Amino acid sequence: MNPFRGILLKITAVALFVVMSSLIKATADAVPPGEAVFFRAAFSIPVIVLWLWATGRLAEGLRVSNRLGHLARGVAGTVSVGLRFAGLGLLPLPEVTAISFAAPLFTVVFAALFLGERVRLFRYATVAAGLCGVLVILAPRLSFLSGAPLGQGAALGAVLVLVAAVFAASAQVFIRRLVRTETTTAIVFWFAVTASLLSLLTLPFGWRVPGAADAAMLVMAGVTGGLAQVALTTSYRHADTSLIASFDYVSILFATAIGYAVFDEVPSGTTMAGAAIVVAAGVVIILRERQLGLRRRLGQEASAPGRT
Repeated sequence: MNPFRGILLKITAVALFVVMSSLIKATADAVPPGEAVFFRAAFSIPVIVLWLWATGRLAEGLRVSNRLGHLARGVAGTVSVGLRFAGLGLLPLPEVTAISFAAPLFTVVFAALFLGERVRLFRYATVAAGLCGVLVILAPRLSFLSGAPLGQGAALGAVLVLVAAVFAASAQVFIRRLVRTETTTAIVFWFAVTASLLSLLTLPFGWRVPGAADAAMLVMAGVTGGLAQVALTTSYRHADTSLIASFDYVSILFATAIGYAVFDEVPSGTTMAGAAIVVAAGVVIILRERQLGLRRRLGQEASAPGRT
């Protein structure tokens, strides 16, 4: 265990994922979301395969025992990525990032509903507070319902990204089931394969031949996404999940900087206020889980044979 290395790898992964999103956003006018998903998934596969080969885990990454579980995780994850990519073409990058923070909150609720995980009132209250932060972000985008002069494109983008967060949370539920029988490397590899194949179903809906610059950015998005996945997976080998999970929220800083520098986007006050509420709720949940995990560990050590 090397916590500093784990944190550094996690921040690197977060930064790479934001760069990947920026590349997808830059090509949003050139290719539809389904085609972008294909490039993102297909060109990450060589990176993942090379990583598995270099670490001696290629056979482990190819071995599966729960094919239906991988398919369900693949469908949920692919839909989530596709909807998020569609939202990137309609909303500023920092806003998409902030709304996506709702996914861990939905995961808490889904884990209680579908996995039978015990969720106490404190965690439900924290989730409710976080969802209020999401509503703060969404409110200006959905105000067209009351006659405000905002374009429906932005409202649609907000809804798409929020639904993407719901599917992302569903994918996390499937992953929690998969880890009981599957290795992390297999989950990473087969998601890339499944997403590549599923994205081909959108081929009849208007794929376009991208220009050289757009094609280069799409390929780079896939490679960057693969590198980000490798860094993310490796980070959890060096530090506890409860320690590095909160560094997901560093993405709002990277998204704000890139959005301003590349797309001339300045996040609104409501976006930053809502993001602050969501981040605070997420961090509280993570810290609470860490505290409960330490208590369980101490309880197990105290009850171990030979302890007095």
